[in-house]
Amino acid sequence: MKQIFLFFFLLFSTVLLSQTVLTSYPVDFKNKKEQSAILNAENSVTHEIFAFIATPDSLSILKYNSAIFLKEKITTSRKFVEDKSLIGYSFSEDGNPTLYWFSAVEKSIVLIKYYLENNTNRALKFQIPLDEKSLLTYYQKDNNFYILMKDRKKQGLTVFIFKNGIAEEKFLDFSPFVFRDRKTQQKSFNQILMENPIEKMDAGEYNPLFKVSAKSKLYTLPNRLILTLDQSLRKTQLFDINLENLEIKEKTFLQPVPQKNPKRTNSYYHENKLYQICVNSDQLLFDIKDYESGESVKTFSVSKKDTIQFKNSPLLLQINDRKPKELKNTAKFLQSLSSTDVGISVFKNRQNLFFTLGGTGIESKSISINPFSLMDDFYGDFASPNYYNLDTYYSVFFESVWTKKLETTNQNQEPLAADKIYSFINSRKEVFLPNILKLNHYSILGYYDLYSKEYVLRKFTDGFN
Repeated sequence: MKQIFLFFFLLFSTVLLSQTVLTSYPVDFKNKKEQSAILNAENSVTHEIFAFIATPDSLSILKYNSAIFLKEKITTSRKFVEDKSLIGYSFSEDGNPTLYWFSAVEKSIVLIKYYLENNTNRALKFQIPLDEKSLLTYYQKDNNFYILMKDRKKQGLTVFIFKNGIAEEKFLDFSPFVFRDRKTQQKSFNQILMENPIEKMDAGEYNPLFKVSAKSKLYTLPNRLILTLDQSLRKTQLFDINLENLEIKEKTFLQPVPQKNPKRTNSYYHENKLYQICVNSDQLLFDIKDYESGESVKTFSVSKKDTIQFKNSPLLLQINDRKPKELKNTAKFLQSLSSTDVGISVFKNRQNLFFTLGGTGIESKSISINPFSLMDDFYGDFASPNYYNLDTYYSVFFESVWTKKLETTNQNQEPLAADKIYSFINSRKEVFLPNILKLNHYSILGYYDLYSKEYVLRKFTDGFN
């Protein structure tokens, strides 16, 4: 389920005016779309843009300059990786890309470095220790490729860093630290992650409510990881991990204390600030703490009889992907919010900070359908109903716009590039294998156009254009 912003439902023409076709390139997937893949990438040193387009038979690499003009292109075979999935990329110091092809069956990754200057490549095979470790996530950062795994026996995480064709393994030992669950019972690190799986936050992008409501969140920074654990109602347990010297620093941030027992709590880390929320049916507490000192920078307390002064949108309830409807007052909002998995998302663009505060939930109902209901007289006692479970996803939330100095505003929230992209994807049947690349001042949507049989790059920017 995607968390859809209120401005998804602005006039459709307004959204379309804000996107521009940058370029297109003919591609033929030969009616084997399930065997195809697309990745967009930016070399963070040269700021060149790459498109990696894997068809069932071949791989095309398109290299654009920072102004999205095509500079080079090569096409090569998919030898060695015919049955493997394209999961990531990195760039060497010479500017050439390495692609990572994963096979769950073989428990391996094939690394292939592509030399654009002479259309050659070099392949290496890396065995993933899936028998001893479970795969948590993988990501790109500063032209390197990272794989994060959880050890099945040891209390810790293993990071594989792929740089210039070399894989470096680093073990992050969490055995010295103490962990407690919601009931204050002591648990091991692995038990905590088993009960609260890690959700990776996408750096520099808006992370929707269904992701930020996770109790264990991982933030990827240059040569550094931030891991936050919010399984306790009373505190946020934060680990600052140095990937160079493997030092792990623990910091504890107490949750704000409501008048009655808290029912839901969570946090979000963003640029040396920790944003914490605490909710029950009577009260909402929102606290912003400085990362270094742990001191509160801003604190808000809202009772069910109050108006939320720092909101810039109505209080909204959304069921599945339908248009949100407005909740009448704070009491109804808190009553709904306290029964969800709560979270807060923080996003910054060139002008402002954007918050989405809310929660997501699911309701399951069992319904019976008797296939012989019209023939009961014939089948008699042999007629028996079939039972089906229907899941309804819902979210309650509001949005807020602040200055970068953490000052509240009365501004109407304008659509972000990410919102326009998802609206575009949802409204276009021809969009296949969408891939979003966030740049400094705009975002690029790359996708395969099923109608024109082209790879297309479109530019999207924040705000009304």
